[in-house]
Amino acid sequence: MRVRRLHEWNLSYAQARELQTRLASEVRFDRLDREPELVAGLDCGFSRDGTRVLAAIVVLRISGRQKGSGALHLAPAETVTASMELDFPYIPGLLSLREAPVCLAAVRKLTCRPNVFLIDGQGFAHPRRLGLASHLGLFLDKPTVGCAKSRLLGTFEEPGREKGIYSLLRDGSEVIGAVVRTRRDVKPLFVSVGHRCRLDDAVRLTLACATKYRLPEPTRLAHQAVTRLKKCLG
Repeated sequence: MRVRRLHEWNLSYAQARELQTRLASEVRFDRLDREPELVAGLDCGFSRDGTRVLAAIVVLRISGRQKGSGALHLAPAETVTASMELDFPYIPGLLSLREAPVCLAAVRKLTCRPNVFLIDGQGFAHPRRLGLASHLGLFLDKPTVGCAKSRLLGTFEEPGREKGIYSLLRDGSEVIGAVVRTRRDVKPLFVSVGHRCRLDDAVRLTLACATKYRLPEPTRLAHQAVTRLKKCLG
């Protein structure tokens, strides 16, 4: 799968912040025009010695919805992984500069073309409105959704206990995401727009892909693939 060339990676702290602010203005909030056929989950990790950054993408094919629950029927289509030497320091708010290059290396290995990417990370719910899901979305020019396990910023009211209930995540008066209960009495996920979708699309797709577990199935399987890769690297 081809990837756009947006910028170089050898950036100073000030240049990286300026880049995020500029790119955030290019994020699009488009309505998803049709049900996706291929949905990809993407997750990142690090080697045990901390010298390498890892990425895995699991693509699932949608073949309909389950009666009653509305969850999707998902079948494996493709899995790819990538590993690179880690050369960008840990700086809160600039994690995409550490993780995006290896994610794009994995994307380039895909033989199929997913319609949408669910990414374990932030999208619009970011101090400069450009988390990993948004950053990658601009490179891919595809709809992307941020499905983070924890909050980076913002305030919210705890959503109800049942699956499908969510509350809005706000930064001051601005809505930046949703806090979504994907399984009854389990910690919610922090869902935000990455690129080329709207928040209600992002919430709907996240819930439809959360078939049995807290994590949507594509990102859950991508996390497992990263874990296997980490073990192989020792």
